[in-house]
Amino acid sequence: MSLHRDGSITTFLGLQLLLLFFCFLSPASFSDATIPSTLDGPFTPVTITLDTSLRGKAVDLPDTDPRVQRYVTGFQPEQISLALSSNYDSIWVSWITGEFQIGMNVTPLDPTSIASIVQFGTFGDSLIHTATGSSLVYNQLYPFEGLLNYTSGIIHHVRITGLQPSTVYYYRCGDPSHGISKIHHFKTMPVSSPSSYPSRIAIVGDTGLTYNTTATISHLVQNSPDLVLLVGDVSYANLYLTNGTSSDCYSCNFSNTPIHETYQPRWDYWGRFMENLTSTVPLMVVEGNHELELQAGNKTFEAYSSRFAFPYIESGSTSTFYYSFNAGGIHFVMLGAYIDFDRSGEQYEWLRMDLAKFNRSVTPWLVVTWHPPWYSTYTAHYKEAECMKVAMEELLYSYGTDIVFNGHVHAYERSNRVYNYQLDPCGPVHIVIGDGGNREKMAIEHTDEPGKCPDPLSTPDAALGGQFCPSNSTTTGAFCWDQQPPYSALRESSFGHGILEMKNATWALWTWHRNQDTNSQVGDQIYIVRQPDLCPPHNVTT
Repeated sequence: MSLHRDGSITTFLGLQLLLLFFCFLSPASFSDATIPSTLDGPFTPVTITLDTSLRGKAVDLPDTDPRVQRYVTGFQPEQISLALSSNYDSIWVSWITGEFQIGMNVTPLDPTSIASIVQFGTFGDSLIHTATGSSLVYNQLYPFEGLLNYTSGIIHHVRITGLQPSTVYYYRCGDPSHGISKIHHFKTMPVSSPSSYPSRIAIVGDTGLTYNTTATISHLVQNSPDLVLLVGDVSYANLYLTNGTSSDCYSCNFSNTPIHETYQPRWDYWGRFMENLTSTVPLMVVEGNHELELQAGNKTFEAYSSRFAFPYIESGSTSTFYYSFNAGGIHFVMLGAYIDFDRSGEQYEWLRMDLAKFNRSVTPWLVVTWHPPWYSTYTAHYKEAECMKVAMEELLYSYGTDIVFNGHVHAYERSNRVYNYQLDPCGPVHIVIGDGGNREKMAIEHTDEPGKCPDPLSTPDAALGGQFCPSNSTTTGAFCWDQQPPYSALRESSFGHGILEMKNATWALWTWHRNQDTNSQVGDQIYIVRQPDLCPPHNVTT
């Protein structure tokens, strides 16, 4: 029994019944009958005809654009961003102080010279709590004559703990002796339970920093998300030489460079442009191929691993490439495609253990994200991640993964429920959303079109291990279908972003917004429905 402040008594059984009522509300209480659900599927494959007017050149924002210029002086904080920890009770605050340097000879700043402090509280005029953290500087170095080296400003990461769920907190960050930010705010995630969820989760991929990107982010902000997932390929700094010269296709125009160069200031430009969003809404990132950024000493992914905060330690991981976290009744798993994913490797073992601890009675939804898709019918990057699929798909299926989000392919595609290339009512819905607006432009060709199926041996990617893993994905044994495959429900070449809204423990609304549409229009919308009675998770031992 429980006693309320007004003195009334409610039995434990009554509370449980009330909880179940809210968790499993009738779909009619929230759903629009005009919106289809996965219960209506599988759907006949649909291709939306390309609007050629949208195929225009994607132009990067120049360094003269006010939105990417440094707006602070000295060691005042800039590029402020938030990231979730593994649960609602803590959050990461990150920022940069001091100016980057780029040139033949650069001298890194001393990260210990500026303190990492966050002052916070539930009232904007009373920031009574203080948290401290760590700081670092990273370098991007090239041991070749004529190439410019880069050293970052001081990057600060502070984890705030002891927070209450679904609560607005105000904060400012910096070092009071050198400069402190204005007051920002954030709202913590709900407590993890079948009845509590973030209102809206934005999903975006392959953003870059073009004028198309600005349209994507503007539309995304207007949808007021509580959380943003970025499924890889962030700044596209690796489409530039170290002197700032750029190209839509690096390998086409810079094939004679001694190493694949990058122009690291593009990361700073990206952080500045995104700050209005990321200082208020947590951003969870997973690495893509454009974050690889090889440099001296065979170091890779330095900017990615240094600039963002990740709850990898809190979730038992040893790498920034893969981690997990809860957001209300959703368990998110972020996987690394550009690190060992074999069944004998550390990531696979971590994933197996993370899923074994995953509790459907607390977090009914399981959403998994990585960069290169397993189910895409576009010619670009077709079956590039097939070896990762071979290694991990059975494990994810066995634990009843509900939704998978990927990027990499610069277009939109939503699958029917699928497993091992077969329609399966218990398989996850795979959504490719690598259409954030980057300058490499959209993918427009499909492998089922005449003459568009790639040579199988051309599909392995060296960044993914370079192996060819044969699989039988068609009914005829051919490498490509001769028509849009049954597992592909909808595909369209257009820039945009998506919004995920969990309605309860079994119903979620997915909406894809195209950049060219008004806020009241949608490019794709469907209820994704879990059927735990039909598809009980069954663990595997591999």
